[in-house]
Amino acid sequence: MAEVKRSYDASGRREQAAARRRAVVAAAQDLFARDGFRATTIAAVARTAGVSAESVYKGFGTKAALAKAVFDRVIAGDDEPVPIVERSEAQAIQAEPDVRRKLQLYAGGVVERQVRSAGVQILIRDGRHVDESLEEVWQNLLTERLTGMTMLATHLHETGQLRPELSVEEVRDLLWTYISVEIYELLVLNRGWPLDRYTSWLSHALVAALCDQ
Repeated sequence: MAEVKRSYDASGRREQAAARRRAVVAAAQDLFARDGFRATTIAAVARTAGVSAESVYKGFGTKAALAKAVFDRVIAGDDEPVPIVERSEAQAIQAEPDVRRKLQLYAGGVVERQVRSAGVQILIRDGRHVDESLEEVWQNLLTERLTGMTMLATHLHETGQLRPELSVEEVRDLLWTYISVEIYELLVLNRGWPLDRYTSWLSHALVAALCDQ
């Protein structure tokens, strides 16, 4: 009976810890968006989340690490510990036999993630010029994107349906460039393109760059 109680208590503590972590990340996301990275303090995040500043430091270590946690949350769209490559969208792309349709599906997913994550990416990218603690975070984002594009490029290349002169590395670099936050920033945030127009453009651009016409 005691073992059952200990198991229950441990499970309850884990759930409480996960709930506190979600609250801290959500608070940081709101404060970063409202006040910017430099002006947001750990104390303010803790106060908004209803926890102690000490617990925020224990859970994340630094404000830069908290910014990375915010990015991880918005890019996934939820708090579930499931990698993007294991989610239904990625599985649908894997299962689709036609490479052009794969790219269309991928472009739609990219835009959904950019809508959620562009503000955080830009905050980290631009914030590193005034707070050097964000430089490592930004480089991590670039590395993670490159790793993901390497995996996707390898999959696409193995279909045998891409332009024959393109190597896996070239496919990776083209994908890495086209999905960059800078292009989304230019066309959607600066030029005001509607999302459906941007999605259509991105889809056609990827197909034109990677497939024979």
